[in-house]
Amino acid sequence: QASEQLHKFKIKFEYEPFKIEYEWREDKKYIPDFVLPNGVILEVKGKFMLEDRKKHLFIKKQHPEHDIRFVFQAPNNKLHKGGRMTYAEWCERYGFRWCKLSDGIPKEWLDNQYETD
Repeated sequence: QASEQLHKFKIKFEYEPFKIEYEWREDKKYIPDFVLPNGVILEVKGKFMLEDRKKHLFIKKQHPEHDIRFVFQAPNNKLHKGGRMTYAEWCERYGFRWCKLSDGIPKEWLDNQYETD
């Protein structure tokens, strides 16, 4: 191992002494599922994968002008096996509104959204 070789040569070192933050940048595009006339974006999710969560945190940080709300089939599903946090709890932690599809999209999200002829 590397540490054994450093010890052998009497080299003083620190192992993992600090963190260096960096931004992993990739040019990507997000296509919203539904956009209401008032600009509210509805993102419908069955599974809420890590890649999706990262994507939405990047979008929220880089485009705070967009109001993205999640519509979950199962908001009480855990983010991963053995984990404690649910889809709904993740949304609440990071400031996203959410609803459960079977309960219906909240009427207040849809107020003044109906098309008129």
